[in-house]
Amino acid sequence: MKLHYYAETDSLYIDLSAALSADSQEVAEGLILDYDEAGHVVGIDIQHASERLDLSAVETEHLPLVAKIA
Repeated sequence: MKLHYYAETDSLYIDLSAALSADSQEVAEGLILDYDEAGHVVGIDIQHASERLDLSAVETEHLPLVAKIA
């Protein structure tokens, strides 16, 4: 998962998958879901993100991460 913030449009894109988007649907005002060919959600676009979210910090909790040792 990757987070992309675009200051010029004040949008936050949450990239959930490497799959390409085949369709999009605005599910609420300024909240757009991107779907792949199979209908799975692959991304979330939040417009006017700085007005809707606290973008000063990103926190994660309880992610099933495995440390990689180089």
